[in-house]
Amino acid sequence: MKTYHRVLTIAGSDSGGGAGIQADLKTFAANGCYGMSVITALTAQNTLGVSAIHAVPVDCVAAQIEAVLSDIGADAVKIGMLFSPELIRTVADGLKRFHPPAIVLDPVMVAQSGDKLLQNEAIDALKKELIPLVHLITPNIPEAAVLLDRELSDTAAIEQAAVELASFGSGDVLIKGGHLENGDSDDYLYLSREQRTVVFPGKRIITRNNHGTGCTLSSAIAAFLARGESMEDAVRRAKAYITEAIRAGADYTIGKGHGPVHHFFQYF
Repeated sequence: MKTYHRVLTIAGSDSGGGAGIQADLKTFAANGCYGMSVITALTAQNTLGVSAIHAVPVDCVAAQIEAVLSDIGADAVKIGMLFSPELIRTVADGLKRFHPPAIVLDPVMVAQSGDKLLQNEAIDALKKELIPLVHLITPNIPEAAVLLDRELSDTAAIEQAAVELASFGSGDVLIKGGHLENGDSDDYLYLSREQRTVVFPGKRIITRNNHGTGCTLSSAIAAFLARGESMEDAVRRAKAYITEAIRAGADYTIGKGHGPVHHFFQYF
């Protein structure tokens, strides 16, 4: 019998379809994986911003994790929006019980529109209870700055920040450089076991259709890890995927604000 490469997303729902679990499931499918979801929050959201957030009760989140992992299992897990400390603890407890072989954490704090997606008191819980359980965290520069409580102004500071974030207990750290002001979108992967930094260069693509890029990148990494790639190769292939998805999506118009990337650019 054949089997699937199984990837679970634990994240919030984006009613506009460009980010969150909707982007994650599209990314899993586009990269040859069977996607499953644990919904942590419902957002009323479109290309212009987030107008409402409803957190899913933690007992329902726990039940979703139990239902999926006790039966289907997962070769990799991607974690996105968690919103509250109680939710973070619930997810951490589920991961401790089932021990998925690869866990990617995208510490979602602020939406592309600027709307806040993580409570202040949740940041400590994220650092103490969840980050030590995961194999890769993928903050952008502002998120890394929040986790370290200082600004990151240049590439040397970013590389040092990745080393310091690894000391929180995660396996590896990928700091996304899309917020750099030099026109590049280089990403910095620190491989903690090897104590080695790999830079993945990228030229910025001028487009307003950049909603869900962080969700999509971390989901693509999880998909390639589920397919058996090494961390370095998974990040390299995911970087290539998101770059082409952004480039292809730049030609489209959807909504009045930040549109999505083109998740299925390979097919049409």
